[in-house]
Amino acid sequence: MKRIAIFPGSFDPFTIGHENIVQRAVDLFDEIIIGIGYNSSKSDFFPVDTRIEWVDYLFNDQPNVKVSKYQGLTVDFAKSVNAGYILRGIRTAADFEYERAIAQVNKTMTGIESVFLLTTPEHTPVNSSIVRDIIRHDGDASQFIPQKIRLKVAQYNR
Repeated sequence: MKRIAIFPGSFDPFTIGHENIVQRAVDLFDEIIIGIGYNSSKSDFFPVDTRIEWVDYLFNDQPNVKVSKYQGLTVDFAKSVNAGYILRGIRTAADFEYERAIAQVNKTMTGIESVFLLTTPEHTPVNSSIVRDIIRHDGDASQFIPQKIRLKVAQYNR
C-alpha cells in the first residue's frame, strides 16, 4: 500500500520552516500532498491560487510532492486523496499540545495517523504570521522564504 501523507496548512506564505519539514519527510512517504487550506471566512494575505503556484514551483523537481487546495475538515481532505498520514511540524511545546489533541481526535474519527517532525533549531522562530507582518510592513523577509520562491514573492508585492 502506498504511504501517502498530507501536509496541511494555510502556508500564507510558505516559509523555509515548511520547506524543511517537507524535505525531511520526502523519504518517509511515497507521496506528500501539500494541502493548502481555503477558508472563505478569512481574508488571505496572498491568494490561495498564488500560494499553490509558488509551492508547486518550489517542488516541481520532486515528483512525489504535489500541491492541492482544500476546504473543510483536514481529515476529509486526507480521505479524499487516500492519505493515511497527516504530517505536521512542531516548533514548541505549545505546538505539541495543540497538535496532539487534534491528532487524537483525527485518529479516533478516521484512523489516520499524524506524524510529527520537530523543526530544526534555526527554524523554530519562523512562522507565517511573523513573515506576513514583515512583508506587510515593507520589511525584508527574504531570509525566511525558500530561495526558489523569494523573487516571486518580491515581484508580487511590487
